Amino acid sequence: MTNQMISKVEGQELILERVFNAPRQLVFKAFSEAEHLKHWWGPRGWTLSACTVDFRAGGAWHYCMKCLDKNQGDFYGMESWGKAIYKEIVDGEKIVYVDFFSDAEGNELDTMPSAHVTTTFLEQDGQTKLISRSRYASVDELKKVMEMGMEQGITETWDRLSEHLQAVQS
Repeated sequence: MTNQMISKVEGQELILERVFNAPRQLVFKAFSEAEHLKHWWGPRGWTLSACTVDFRAGGAWHYCMKCLDKNQGDFYGMESWGKAIYKEIVDGEKIVYVDFFSDAEGNELDTMPSAHVTTTFLEQDGQTKLISRSRYASVDELKKVMEMGMEQGITETWDRLSEHLQAVQS
């Protein structure tokens, strides 16, 4: 089942699941440390040009994704800022945060949907099953991010995570 993402929508919630061929603590670190995130966060052709992480309840992760792929047409050179405010962290097991689009200063763009995200890391025979549940304020908000290409973006992001995990373990 490794590398196959399961994606389903239930009301105003997007649920994603995937098994990664890496120990749970390493996958957790990949989500919690800037040095890891810089290597895999974002869809293919995008890089993190800015990334600061204050990984604690009440802390924040602020980042900028920039498109470096000339083949992506109008997206080339585009920047997309995002921010996460951590609500709960259980080391190695769970990260709960509010995720939203932001400006370079970290102010929320209230014209864009935000999500309450719970990411769970489950040990599974030396591998890690990752479950991400993103709850939006409404079905329409979830529909808006899906229409923006959220599913493809997350699939490519998690493919990059899988590649990064393989690289750091070899």
